[in-house]
Amino acid sequence: MTKPAAAVCVENATIADLQDAIASGRATAAGLVRAYTARIAAYDRAGPELNAVRELNPEAEAIAGSLDLLKPAQRLPLHGMPILLKDNIATADRQHTTAGSLALADAFAQRDATVAAKLRAAGAVILGKANLTEFANILAIGMPSGYSSLGGQVRNAYAPELDAKNIPIVPPGGSSAGSAVAVAAGLAVAAIGTETSGSLLSPASQNGVVTVKPTVGLISRAGIIPIAASQDTAGPMTRTVRDAALILNALAGPDPLDPATLKAPKPVDYLQALDKDGLKGMRIGVPSNPDDPANDVYWRPLSPRARVVMDHTIAALQDAGAIIVRESMPTDGWIGGPGTDMAVLNRNPENPDFGKVARLPIVFVYELKHDLNLYLRDWYAKDPARGELVRTMGDIVAFNAVNPERALRFGQDIFLAAEATSGTLQDLEYLAARQSDLRSARSLGIDTYMDENKLDAILFPGTLGAAIAAKAGYPSVQVPAGFVSGVSGRDTPEYPYGATFTGRAWSEATLLRIAFAFEQATLARRMPGGMPSLDAGCP
Repeated sequence: MTKPAAAVCVENATIADLQDAIASGRATAAGLVRAYTARIAAYDRAGPELNAVRELNPEAEAIAGSLDLLKPAQRLPLHGMPILLKDNIATADRQHTTAGSLALADAFAQRDATVAAKLRAAGAVILGKANLTEFANILAIGMPSGYSSLGGQVRNAYAPELDAKNIPIVPPGGSSAGSAVAVAAGLAVAAIGTETSGSLLSPASQNGVVTVKPTVGLISRAGIIPIAASQDTAGPMTRTVRDAALILNALAGPDPLDPATLKAPKPVDYLQALDKDGLKGMRIGVPSNPDDPANDVYWRPLSPRARVVMDHTIAALQDAGAIIVRESMPTDGWIGGPGTDMAVLNRNPENPDFGKVARLPIVFVYELKHDLNLYLRDWYAKDPARGELVRTMGDIVAFNAVNPERALRFGQDIFLAAEATSGTLQDLEYLAARQSDLRSARSLGIDTYMDENKLDAILFPGTLGAAIAAKAGYPSVQVPAGFVSGVSGRDTPEYPYGATFTGRAWSEATLLRIAFAFEQATLARRMPGGMPSLDAGCP
């Protein structure tokens, strides 16, 4: 009797698992698209209604079918792999690129973003667009993570319950919420998100997935709806460090459309950096010194459960041969320089601080208008349905203003502040703020800290080091480390918490080496409950 073929359990599969299934004839790329589409129907549109996927690619199965006619080859390292893109990454196909905005609901892009083009060139199938916090969380103060006026609310994969206002009790993290939730719930083998400050690290931590926030310039930003070009980057979201390294290989490299990439060193093979014994002799800084309590800004905010996770993380690193150096970050590094933030009136009607002044980074507000206007000029295609063209950020502000019930549940106070700037990036306050950010985060912060302590990496809890790394433009790799529970004194189901390894510019290979060894030593990730396999042959 012929032994039945083993089931292909897509919900927790790695890229290698799926590639082996295709190579052995147990699966096809078109079949993988159908399997993930079925899970999206069962758990994203129904069941817990995660709402992580804003739009499916109507051509995905046909594209996968054409790939099935080809023999998998080494030159196509992502052959047949269904991958979601955050819905601020342009695609020149039948998918829209909206950033979650009603003003861009019918918008198409003129051409593929470089990230999308590179994924296609590597053999990936773009499965669809992932939901996100609207405009990557730069529209309004206090907007819930994972909410957009077009796409609605993304739910946390591990704790999807909403409160009376339909806001998640446990946030999904943002702004790349849909990308992280989809990977955690097994709705795609991987996804691409973006970060300006925490937008990859936050949802990765909240949903127990791996992410790489690369050095600014490692991956092209061309064709990505921006916040601030000085800090923006795309990055992979996966279930394993190996998968993240594989996708990073496909995305890294120079692009004439993004001058920052022309400064990067020649890309390396990040898979070669992975070593289960890679922690031996690594010096890892823990920016928390009990003798310097006033400067303990990264460990002091931890809840008791999060502190237990991080204590176990440190113990696991030491057991695997790492050398832990406990010393606080230099105060001048994290406190920020003078004139780096600005006052913005909080106009969010659902925020408890409505009518009060909030402090926002000057770099974000000033670069937003300049960079978004360039995107709309160079990438946004004319809408064939309405015959209209959104030409500027001011057009989006105006659209929202005449559609407040649908578009402005949480206001648009940050857009209003950005629209009031010159948009030239020649303002003295902007230039001073950018230089001050670089000085504090780099030379007075991470560089000094790593030099003085002879470090290979810095360990941050969850997202607590996101801002200093983002201002510096330096890389971080996050790995699931454990689980916590509770939000603001309210009991919740357990949800994940991540460990973040940060280093100098272009140190992705070292960080991936550390992250892989930590992952293999702990195996802390587990699938969320309530979303079992749709294949009876899978556990």
